[in-house]
Amino acid sequence: MDKYDDIINLPHHVSKTRKRMTMDARAAQFSPFAALTGYDDEIDEMARLTEEQMDISFDDEKLEGLDKTISYLEEHAKENVPIIVEYFVPDKKKNGGEYVKLQGIFKRIDIEDGMLMFTDGHKILLKDIYNIRIEA
Repeated sequence: MDKYDDIINLPHHVSKTRKRMTMDARAAQFSPFAALTGYDDEIDEMARLTEEQMDISFDDEKLEGLDKTISYLEEHAKENVPIIVEYFVPDKKKNGGEYVKLQGIFKRIDIEDGMLMFTDGHKILLKDIYNIRIEA
């Protein structure tokens, strides 16, 4: 006589008070458990690279070129001058950021807020601008 001979041929028990669990619900009981929720996101964030903002205040030639371009833009603001601006965007989560390019139509310079403004509403801080190129 084996250990389970007395119960091996009994019918499967079916509860009279509870509904049968769906296969999806049963499978969910055995799904992997992530004890460190968000840990993978933190690792990915740490691995993401950022750039340091370049300090052009010591580059007289670069500053002079930017000044000339901005002066030209102010003089020709009513002519819908198309420009490409390369500027620094600080990262919201860690030190550094990235340089991006924005193409658009120059509107004006807001001296009070130190902003270069585009006709489509984009605004860039003058202190973050690395390069401005006028499109032909």
